[in-house]
Amino acid sequence: MSESSNRPPLSLSPGQWSFTRWNTIGQLEALEVHHPLFRATLFLQGAHLTQFTPQDDAGWLWLSNTARYEPGRAIRGGIPVCWPWFGDPKRNAPEVRKRILADSAHGFARTALWKLEDVRENAHEVEISLSLDATEDFEPYWTGHAVALITFNFSVRGCQIALTTTNLDLEPLAFSQALHSYFPTADINRTRVLGLGNSNYIDTLDHWEYRNQEGAVYFDGETDRIYESGEPLTIVTPGGSRRLRSVGSDSTVVWNPGPEKAARLSDFSNSAWKNMLCIETANAAGDYRVLNEGQSHTVGVLIGRM
Repeated sequence: MSESSNRPPLSLSPGQWSFTRWNTIGQLEALEVHHPLFRATLFLQGAHLTQFTPQDDAGWLWLSNTARYEPGRAIRGGIPVCWPWFGDPKRNAPEVRKRILADSAHGFARTALWKLEDVRENAHEVEISLSLDATEDFEPYWTGHAVALITFNFSVRGCQIALTTTNLDLEPLAFSQALHSYFPTADINRTRVLGLGNSNYIDTLDHWEYRNQEGAVYFDGETDRIYESGEPLTIVTPGGSRRLRSVGSDSTVVWNPGPEKAARLSDFSNSAWKNMLCIETANAAGDYRVLNEGQSHTVGVLIGRM
């Protein structure tokens, strides 16, 4: 899935980085990338990417202007990591649900403190890897034993994210997950998603009934669907288009809260729904994954130019 240059990235220790620096934003620690070709902001809490901006371009990710950067609080916008379960625990498959001990949606990874593993830089790209050892510290929430490794690759061509889960338990591990990507638009009513035509989807707003998508996806009020598709997608907005290519995923979540739910969301202004949408690369609903002892699975997405 990589589109790396022919020049291998150089691994450097802290203090030797040319483009990456530490910063404290609110109460959280973040890595900020100031490369001549792009900028990015990545928080250790949640392994949460909140900014990717190529040179001479607008930001590719949507971030709430009321987002708060506090320990234990998920950041509204960017790309939250939903792991090791996606959505409401009760809506997960029995194999996934039996390991979940908490009532909260989207797992614990998005508010957990991840460990910096590596920073690699060269004249064309920056690659940052973070890990989360989900064992004893998370026993109040989950009965699994696994390690998650997430790698972000930034270049002028786009942003590539790969999340790898390895089962450390002796027993099989079932889990669901999503890279919950928020994208900006000047007008949600003039925005569409291409590539999901003829796909089946679960409409979570209509008793979780199955539907079939005909043509492009348009937005008319609240939208919350789990598509049975991992095909390449194109987001078309009044300001331009983005291409999404996924790996390790056969499900895609499309979400916009609409006006009524927006009024109930935290860290989300009442009108923000008009200027954002979520296209989530996922292993959700029937696309959950099962790993035997020592096995790994990688889900990833490349967000690129047209």
